[in-house]
Amino acid sequence: MMFRRILILAPHTDDGEFGCGGSISKWVDEGAQVCYVAFSSAEKSVPTGMPKDILKKEVQEATKVLGISTDNLILFDYPVREFPSYRQQILEDMIRLGNELKPELVLLPSTADTHQDHQTISQEGFRAFKKISMIGYEMPYNNLSFTTNLFVTLEEKHVDQKIEALKGYKSQLGRIYATEDFIRSLARVRGTQIGVEYAEVFEVMRWVIK
Repeated sequence: MMFRRILILAPHTDDGEFGCGGSISKWVDEGAQVCYVAFSSAEKSVPTGMPKDILKKEVQEATKVLGISTDNLILFDYPVREFPSYRQQILEDMIRLGNELKPELVLLPSTADTHQDHQTISQEGFRAFKKISMIGYEMPYNNLSFTTNLFVTLEEKHVDQKIEALKGYKSQLGRIYATEDFIRSLARVRGTQIGVEYAEVFEVMRWVIK
């Protein structure tokens, strides 16, 4: 593994797992320190009848499945679907995190992600971390298009851990893209493109070789 300190920027809890959960599992296995930051627990989107803070609890369990320690999980409370109104505060949080964590690789939503919150994290993330390597993860249900120019090969155990982590989001299981079939099939498609069984794919937003 060429990066020792990796930072995952998730607009909402579960975005990081969907976008790069298999890679997180692999990198933790290889000894990297992975820090996961979620900017919203999307309380306004929690299904009726469930506790409003349920996603905060679910992200703790999901990231634990992937091997991320509690100390490396950071949660903010920006209101879902309103990130553009908090652009400057989000940028300042990112700059502070960069100074504290000193990541060598940052993962964040791709430049083609159409969700307004995801766009904000992608754009401000580029501003905050433009001096280091940065890759955008795939969210097929949000992406207008996707540039497949970096692949991370995965073993079956990494895909299994990704699936297990996402199963922990019981409040989100009704979504069509939250099924095991979808997650495994996408990993197979991306693996097939490079001649392996499983992979995740990323958009290279900046690549710095030192």
